[in-house]
Amino acid sequence: MTEHTEIINAAGELRRACRTGDQAVVETTADALADLLSPHTRAEEVGLFAVMRRGEQFTDHIDDLCREHTTLDAQLAEIRAGGHASFPVFEDLLRHHIDREDNGLFPAAAIALDGPDWVEVDDNTPLGR
Repeated sequence: MTEHTEIINAAGELRRACRTGDQAVVETTADALADLLSPHTRAEEVGLFAVMRRGEQFTDHIDDLCREHTTLDAQLAEIRAGGHASFPVFEDLLRHHIDREDNGLFPAAAIALDGPDWVEVDDNTPLGR
């Protein structure tokens, strides 16, 4: 969840950059956000999501979260390429996505997973995330 805070803070920097319309600053701040977002989503997908996916009750929710990861990447690329006006849509999805993880999936994981599951999550999570 600490990473989510860093991602939201970086998104705020990107929002401010989009407001200025300075393309070079938008590219720099979009790259900084992508540098936080990409390893984070990858770690989730190969770590926690992979383990939780074994629970049938979580599969649809995890599939939705993975689709949102893909959509967020595409929207961020669009903003970086000059689509500054699409930032509010990106930010809304990002905040909604984080809320679904922080207040849905993560608490469910705390209840559903046991010690060996958490070891597997850690073992599968890339270092340096």
